[in-house]
Amino acid sequence: MADALVIVESPSKAKTIGKYLGSKFIVKASMGHVRDLPKSQIGVEVENDFNPKYITIRGKGSVLKELKDARKKVKKVYLAADPDREGEAIAWHLAHALELDDTADCRVVFNEITKQAVKDAFKTPRKINMDLVNAQQARRILDRLVGYKISPLLWKKVKKGLSAGRVQSVAVKIILDRENEIDEFEPEEYWSITAKLSADGNPFEAKFHKLNGTKTELGSEAEVQAILKQIEGADFTIKEVKEKERTRNPSAPFTTSSLQQEAARKLNFRASKTMSVAQQLYEGVDLGKEGTVGLITYMRTDSTRIAASAQEEAKEYITGKYGEAFAPESPRNYSKKASNAQDAHEAVRPTSVLRDPDSIKSFMSRDQFRLYKLIWERFVASQMSSAILDTLSVDIAAGDTIFRAAGSKVRFQGFMKVYVEGNDDGTTEEDRLLPPLKSGDVLDQQGIEPKQHFTQPPPRYTEARLVKTLEELGIGRPSTYAPTLETIQKRGYVAIEEKKFMPTELGELVIEQMEEFFPEILNVEFTANMEGDLDHVEEGSEDWVKVLAEFYESFEKRLEFAEEEMKEIEIEDEVSDEICEKCGKPLVYKLGRFGKFLACSGFPECRNTKPIIKDIGVTCPKCKEGHVVERRSKKGRIFYGCDKYPECDFVSWDKPSAKPCPSCGSLMIEKRNKKGTRLQCTSCDHQEPVEETEDESTD
Repeated sequence: MADALVIVESPSKAKTIGKYLGSKFIVKASMGHVRDLPKSQIGVEVENDFNPKYITIRGKGSVLKELKDARKKVKKVYLAADPDREGEAIAWHLAHALELDDTADCRVVFNEITKQAVKDAFKTPRKINMDLVNAQQARRILDRLVGYKISPLLWKKVKKGLSAGRVQSVAVKIILDRENEIDEFEPEEYWSITAKLSADGNPFEAKFHKLNGTKTELGSEAEVQAILKQIEGADFTIKEVKEKERTRNPSAPFTTSSLQQEAARKLNFRASKTMSVAQQLYEGVDLGKEGTVGLITYMRTDSTRIAASAQEEAKEYITGKYGEAFAPESPRNYSKKASNAQDAHEAVRPTSVLRDPDSIKSFMSRDQFRLYKLIWERFVASQMSSAILDTLSVDIAAGDTIFRAAGSKVRFQGFMKVYVEGNDDGTTEEDRLLPPLKSGDVLDQQGIEPKQHFTQPPPRYTEARLVKTLEELGIGRPSTYAPTLETIQKRGYVAIEEKKFMPTELGELVIEQMEEFFPEILNVEFTANMEGDLDHVEEGSEDWVKVLAEFYESFEKRLEFAEEEMKEIEIEDEVSDEICEKCGKPLVYKLGRFGKFLACSGFPECRNTKPIIKDIGVTCPKCKEGHVVERRSKKGRIFYGCDKYPECDFVSWDKPSAKPCPSCGSLMIEKRNKKGTRLQCTSCDHQEPVEETEDESTD
């Protein structure tokens, strides 16, 4: 007979932990929460200190029966849900459902699922932390009050099926505000002048910098022509050469937010995909002879703290692999990015740096390997020596003007040997070498290139940019980013075009109503302060009922006012020129989570829908008769195919170009990478750059 029952959330986690604990333990999965607020009603007794009315989640009856039966066979029950607010709440609900003593030492937590960490955790079980539970309850009830009180208003006044959420509404407003900035943006003209120079036959470029000793911006062609006239026939002579040594430090190991951002930039992962794959790595991967092992520490964290044992292991690995110069004298520790950052868990890191990605690649799926490699490299780099760069700045005189050339060279790679953090503009830091130059040298002039530019509006938000912004503003917490982004798309408040968020007409309409009647919900500072209050509840310094009462006092007044004053708005579908081939009625434009599509105006009698076809102006390279059009897959990913489908089955994930390859005449396609967009031939090695604006750059 087993000694104890251990309850975790998922079957994969149960399987891993069961192997570590052996036959004396029964390990079962609760499949997440077993109790929650009812969906059919608000489920909160506002007048009774916001008492929640929990019920067993539909479909979880059989799970609870299995757990209760197992409970009868053992003397002790351990609740081993994830080590965060949500996990603590799951443990508390299980204790109530199974009629356990929640004041007993029944709670077991571990930050990583490795044999040693799990065994150590069972040596020190603790009581359920009610501060954590109450923080989760307060968030759940707060969101329920907002959602279940405002949503019916929107159904009645605007459109059925709408919803309002505390964090999701702020996210939509941020996206909408950026769109308004873009709409209101007025581009300004500016010019640059590039001098093509060489020293002893070694070419390089220098940019116009100063006129008469003053840094000068060029705003018109007339100003450029005046400069060109001044330097006509002038010698380009080196006036000053400045050399500096610059140190570059590694980035901190991953938090939930920075992991989501970097996975979006480097792996093209959506936030939800990143968290799903990270969960798999955390819960365990079967490594053959080694068995099932959790490969990373817990992935929901805003801490950059690293355990001393992990730092020591990293130092030994780095010294052995790269040499002593690549390991700093003392371990690197990183401070919290924000004052509201929690420090309950370590940063996201590999459970053992000795499991380098390539050595265990065969045991993982492609996505698991790519994300694990990213986490492993970031952690190793975070514990390595700084990189040393030599920078060179050269001022070149031509008449009364100064042109400047800048270059850099990595003298010592340090952490850059393993990993360099991406950025939201998709650029990377590379060597920009200049030839040997010294003061007084007269340079050969190869040409002068004036160029007109226009300032660009701020870019739309990608998932990475939006997560970063939400974190910086203190909106939401590690566990909320991915579901928030999913929700605003499912509700049709935003659409994604070219991996960037755009507000929909419906989203604009909902935010307009929210701004008028519930401005505090959209107030970034108010929402951030509420997150702070929830943190205080978790710390035990704030009463959760008091937090809810203070919010509800003003919120209730807003509700009463909105009930009386909010006007009904009728949303009419835009009618297209196309006719439904099934019933003959006009097709209308509808909005889904991946943008607009066409649907029959005879809905619900006729449910015909079709995508909006966008001709990209390229003749089909396969049948030579059809046109290549932009389509969307079922998951919303854009691809390109022939409009003669199914007669012609040409398809491409990459956008075809109307320009044939100058070398062989074959089809060229657009390929994007961190350096920009290039045209690449599908038959030969020819490729060429495509000039693009700043807003078209990828993350």
